[in-house]
Amino acid sequence: MNLSVQQLMERYVQSQRALGRRYAGEERVLLSVRHYLEAQGLTDLDQTGFDDWCRTFAHLTPSVIRHRQLVVRRWCLYRRRYEQECFVPSPEHFARTAPHRPPFILEPTDVARLLVAARHTPATIRSPLRPAVLRLAIVLLYTAGLRRGELLRLTLADVDAKAGVLRVRESKFHKSRLVPLSADAQRELRQYLKQRRAIPLDTGPDTPLLCHYSGRNGSLRGYTGTGLGNGLRTLLREAEVQNADGKYPRIHDFRHSFAVQAMLRWYQQGADVQANLPKLAMYLGHVSIISTAYYLQWVPALAQAASQRFEAKFGTLIQGDKL
Repeated sequence: MNLSVQQLMERYVQSQRALGRRYAGEERVLLSVRHYLEAQGLTDLDQTGFDDWCRTFAHLTPSVIRHRQLVVRRWCLYRRRYEQECFVPSPEHFARTAPHRPPFILEPTDVARLLVAARHTPATIRSPLRPAVLRLAIVLLYTAGLRRGELLRLTLADVDAKAGVLRVRESKFHKSRLVPLSADAQRELRQYLKQRRAIPLDTGPDTPLLCHYSGRNGSLRGYTGTGLGNGLRTLLREAEVQNADGKYPRIHDFRHSFAVQAMLRWYQQGADVQANLPKLAMYLGHVSIISTAYYLQWVPALAQAASQRFEAKFGTLIQGDKL
């Protein structure tokens, strides 16, 4: 089968999207390879072309470089199904990344301090709802485990305040889902909407839930990832929420914390943890519990709860070092 580089890339992207992946960033990486080959007058990818292409973004961080290299490698492995002799770059010479930073698991006391800091955040002309926006962001990130993008894409049409449910549209795997909120989160959401209505802001169904005025023309705009991140980092510093190394939580660590706290509650309530894992996966928008397991980092409180349950159930079966 003689297919062009462009055709093989298009087929590969289609195959990944058929599996439920968005694959937008990866598609851009493959397009940059194709455009580079065309600019150099090359018809195919080989080791020299791959190395030269990698040098065009050598100024980026090792993790970004390695991600792009792995995208191309996976495409080449896909291509090998049709062309056994095609070039496949070896990962041995890919960029080396630093060890993965473990997630910061926030405790309820950490969140309480953040909420106090949010309450004392000053409003601005461009962002009259800034204190309320940051408070609701903390609540939804921590109690609903939303991804940053999911939170920022919420519109008023996605909010059913009466039922206490959020509609998360087109999340990471092209899937939409309904996210029921806890009683406390529902109360926070209703309070935010009340404050939002008290200010002359657009209340059309497609307007962003978390919003501010644009500095250019005064129109209403949703918060960006950078804007929300900057606001939360300020609160983290003011509330002194950091680990022993002085590191602050990242936005995604709220999602880690939600998953861990959910599992801890199950142990404390005597619930069947294994039976509940698929429910947690569905709530988080995962396609399987394998993805969910990534969030369940072992923390002292969780380890203690699991040990206590094991001892209560099987402790009498163990005598010394014998079963």
